[in-house]
Amino acid sequence: MSILANLLNTLLVFFYLPPDTAGLPQLVTDRMVLGVLTVVAIIAAAGRLTDAITDPLIASSSDSSTHKRGRRIPFMAVGMIPAAFGTLLMFVPPVGEESGWNIVWLLGVQVVLYIALTAYVTPAFALVADLGRTPDERLRLSTWTSMAWAIGLVLSSLTFLVAGILDGTLSTVRAWQVAVAIVCVIAVCFMAVPVFTIDEPRYARHEPSTTPLIQSIKTVLTNPFFRFYAAADFAYFGGLAIIQTGILFYVSVLLELEEWVSSVLLLLMVVVSAVFFPLVAKWARGMGGGKRLTIRAFLLAAVVFLAIAGLGLWDGVPFLQAAVPIAVFSLPFAILSIMPQWILSDIAEHAARTGGEAQAGMFYATRTFLQKLATTLGVVMFALLLQFGRDVGDDLGVRLTGIGGAILYLVAASLFGRYDEARLQRELAATGHAGEFGGSN
Repeated sequence: MSILANLLNTLLVFFYLPPDTAGLPQLVTDRMVLGVLTVVAIIAAAGRLTDAITDPLIASSSDSSTHKRGRRIPFMAVGMIPAAFGTLLMFVPPVGEESGWNIVWLLGVQVVLYIALTAYVTPAFALVADLGRTPDERLRLSTWTSMAWAIGLVLSSLTFLVAGILDGTLSTVRAWQVAVAIVCVIAVCFMAVPVFTIDEPRYARHEPSTTPLIQSIKTVLTNPFFRFYAAADFAYFGGLAIIQTGILFYVSVLLELEEWVSSVLLLLMVVVSAVFFPLVAKWARGMGGGKRLTIRAFLLAAVVFLAIAGLGLWDGVPFLQAAVPIAVFSLPFAILSIMPQWILSDIAEHAARTGGEAQAGMFYATRTFLQKLATTLGVVMFALLLQFGRDVGDDLGVRLTGIGGAILYLVAASLFGRYDEARLQRELAATGHAGEFGGSN
């Protein structure tokens, strides 16, 4: 699921609104609508309207499911193939040049895509809380799933490399489309693994929730721990969407390198972050939780965004100008890949123990919906800022995205400072929660 999500986050704006050096035609208009939004921004926002309905419905259905294979796996089985196929169709517009039909196509395909992706992603994340019964178990599960998400990011970036190899043999557009198709096939193969290998009824919490949908949503949104967590998480994913959408522009416009270099940089980030993944868990245990570690990661990530805004403005090897901030970003990337997911699993566990019902699906659905909103915010910000310049020699808009990302991460650090982790840990311990780390922050 990481492959599919990162394909959309990284490539969609570049494919439909490419810089002059990409060799791709512009497939939708870049004119402003009502003087505020671009078409790409409107398309991204429209997908969130679908999610506002489907995310809680799927989560509630999953939480209350009595299927013999479990509450989560059946939904994942239904969603995986349509999600992969829908992702591919997002890059196969009906008209090979700028056209209103391409806009209609994107609007229609993304409805099916996001319903299918939600049917897989929300239950999959809820399994972390269902399978992990102690903070340590959930931390290990969060670490492994976060490492898998990082690997998915690298695999999605193979699209750039494969497209470069095929370009010349095929047209530039067709080369990108074939590359996307190959990566989508890889994605669906991985997505099938948990569907066919996890015995959910045996290992996971399987008591169905009986709380009505509206009450479930209210329970999540009024949870005192979830509110500040969600606000910070929202800002984090908005910033992450900016850097994912922007990496092709940073490489090809600011540094004037080939697009495939993006694959190398993302691989570097994941390889370096892999060194930090096991350390993150150790640091979290030593600090008695993830709050302080998460705040520090936000602050360091903000510094990296400011460095991105200055790419190409000083002398030096262009590749190194990109490699250094990417390598530094690998540390907050590792922390922010693990900590929010683990913290949310504890929040869901706390709610289950104090409220009497396991509604992890709804917590993760709300987070997933807010993630998508945040990703949309990042894409909208990026698309709007590109109006100030997205080409070599006219790159102000691309540079401004770095400043925008820094602001989002500083906001995230401020908001997360209000998350009362010490109280949550005390109350979990008071319910007889085994495996507590101890300590406070």
